Amino acid sequence: MLELRTVIDTMQQCGSVQLFANYEKSAGNYFADADGNLFLDVYTQISSLPLGYNHPALLNAFQNDSEVRALVNRPALGVFPADDWPRKLRDVLLSVAPPGLRHVMTMMCGACSNENAFKAAFILYCTKKRGGKTTFTEEEMKTALLNIPPGAPDLSIMSFKGLNSSGAFHGRTFGTLATTKSKAIHKLDFPSFEWPVARFPEYKYPLEEFKRENEQQDKECLAHVEEQFDKWEKKKPTAGVIIEPIQAEGGDNHASPEFFQELQKICNRRGAALIIDEVQTGCGPTGKMWCHEHFNLPSPPDLVTFSKKMLTGGFYFKPEYLTPQPLRIFNTWMGDPSKLVMLEQVIKVIKTEKLLQLVEETGKVLKNGLHSLETEFPSMMNSVRGRGTFLAFDVATPELQDKIVQTLKQNGVLGGSCGIRTIRLRPALIFEPKHAELFLEILRKTLRQLNGHRPASYASHATDFSLPFIETHTTACTDPYRTDNSSPMPTCDA
Repeated sequence: MLELRTVIDTMQQCGSVQLFANYEKSAGNYFADADGNLFLDVYTQISSLPLGYNHPALLNAFQNDSEVRALVNRPALGVFPADDWPRKLRDVLLSVAPPGLRHVMTMMCGACSNENAFKAAFILYCTKKRGGKTTFTEEEMKTALLNIPPGAPDLSIMSFKGLNSSGAFHGRTFGTLATTKSKAIHKLDFPSFEWPVARFPEYKYPLEEFKRENEQQDKECLAHVEEQFDKWEKKKPTAGVIIEPIQAEGGDNHASPEFFQELQKICNRRGAALIIDEVQTGCGPTGKMWCHEHFNLPSPPDLVTFSKKMLTGGFYFKPEYLTPQPLRIFNTWMGDPSKLVMLEQVIKVIKTEKLLQLVEETGKVLKNGLHSLETEFPSMMNSVRGRGTFLAFDVATPELQDKIVQTLKQNGVLGGSCGIRTIRLRPALIFEPKHAELFLEILRKTLRQLNGHRPASYASHATDFSLPFIETHTTACTDPYRTDNSSPMPTCDA
């Protein structure tokens, strides 16, 4: 591992690298590293593996010539799409579209999905300001090339940040970075747009005990949204509002369905696009295909962006956001057809193996277990929250946050953190109750160690990889989990 790090360090900045993987030996919910250690993975490549590692449906996705050609002949989709591309859009992406949305634009990643959703919002806003005209004046054409109005208008996108917490994360391209408020290191030294930032609710937990306080948070934050619209109207009018259903990188911050319902009303009244960023929450981890489905919005959002577990990027949108001219939302690749070959298999597995139902079942086990640990270790963890297996809890200090993630890794679990002092769970959709029980057992061991109850058998590193075979999907009979074995990663039942 050290040798690999030394080599890569000569070519690029690799300070973010945690482990080098052995993807041949990784399988299901388990990650194998280059040194032969095996980890239960509840982080899954920053929440981007829908079916875990080496799922048979994906390993067998490229079996015929047409699918292989989709890999070999990667097209410029906006100019030369394959003759089966319309079918893939219809039968794959639109088959899981958010309710009420029947249009989709494909992209490569989450940041470019959000970036181009901004463009769609700006285009419609300006078209309305022109009275519906889709042609441009000579002055607009000339000034656009000089980055000045009227061709390059002074408009804005509103994003969110709590008063005392980290805020939104929407990407690292220049437009999305202007709306990202989670960590300063993401933004330092980069010129940016001065755009409005509204307050995001900061709830107290458990929710049932702080109903009045949290409702007041909603009211104050919605009032602040209105204030921001008024403040920026004469300076840089707000063409769109982007918000995550759960502020993920910012600390797994939640808002109520009522908050989102009222926010949509404000956007409709103000003539601004409501952009729901489902890059991290989309494709099932909350128990629904799209997290905003939990909010019972009276009408669909204007645009919904996606990536990560969807394996490709893009955004769904209402028909009025279809650009009147070509090449305005465009790049060379416009996505990747091979990713839809894989996504088609993912969707089939989600449906046939009822993975959304599994997410709900496993999520209950995880959440109940976290609540029990919260009671057992009240000075260390609090504020358990989340939907499905998209769960999190806060810890006492940022230092403890780091120690928990590090000690979990030493005990054979890959976990993640976010915000200032939050531990987040991002398992694959195939994570079962038995994996949840194993995680909870190891988390309890970790908390006891950090609380001064260090057992004599404590291992300084993860379990060596020595399994002859391990699980490959939810229905596999070869599973490394066993309750009758005391090692962190028990050997497999044959």
